[in-house]
Amino acid sequence: MSEPTKEQKIWQVVASIPPGSVASYGQVADMAGLGRQARFVGRALGKLPSGHSIPWYRVIRSSGQIAFPQGSEAYETQVFRLREEGVEVLNSRVSMKRFQWRP
Repeated sequence: MSEPTKEQKIWQVVASIPPGSVASYGQVADMAGLGRQARFVGRALGKLPSGHSIPWYRVIRSSGQIAFPQGSEAYETQVFRLREEGVEVLNSRVSMKRFQWRP
């Protein structure tokens, strides 16, 4: 079997973030063994195949900020899905102290 691609490693990490928790792009990159490639994580999540079940919306900026522009469809979807899981989103931010995943 071949070594998983960088994207697959990222998707595996994101798939293991439990409901009600969030992780930062940098944290996901680190856990996928990609060091400081936080931007690559965002690109990899943008390449998810349609119909996937990977909880991309649990990945946010290290500041707790939602990365999408406020009012965009992706922003609205992300905020809705996080709130559905009990994650508090105030002024486009999530408290990393309260909700960051610590495996």
